[in-house]
Amino acid sequence: MENYGYTKTENVQNQQNSVPYHSEKKIPAALLGILVGWLALNKFYLGYTKEGIIQLVLNVVTLGAASVIPFIEGILYLFMSDKQFDDTYVYGKKGWL
Repeated sequence: MENYGYTKTENVQNQQNSVPYHSEKKIPAALLGILVGWLALNKFYLGYTKEGIIQLVLNVVTLGAASVIPFIEGILYLFMSDKQFDDTYVYGKKGWL
């Protein structure tokens, strides 16, 4: 059987590239930021303990006014591509906007 210039490895690589990239943490982190951002759960979910504690303290000091920050972050998470979200917040460990 002829392969017409294609080798098995090229076929496998083409099949792997056709699967779209999917971030497992993007949607949960965005929903946590939007719905319960005042508890800084989106920060703790992504592994940012120091930033989560700072967010909690800010919410107490400002009587909840600082809860706008995680709300905006949650919206930004939703509008990022999955790859960009993972590169920035999961692998790049960027704690704030």
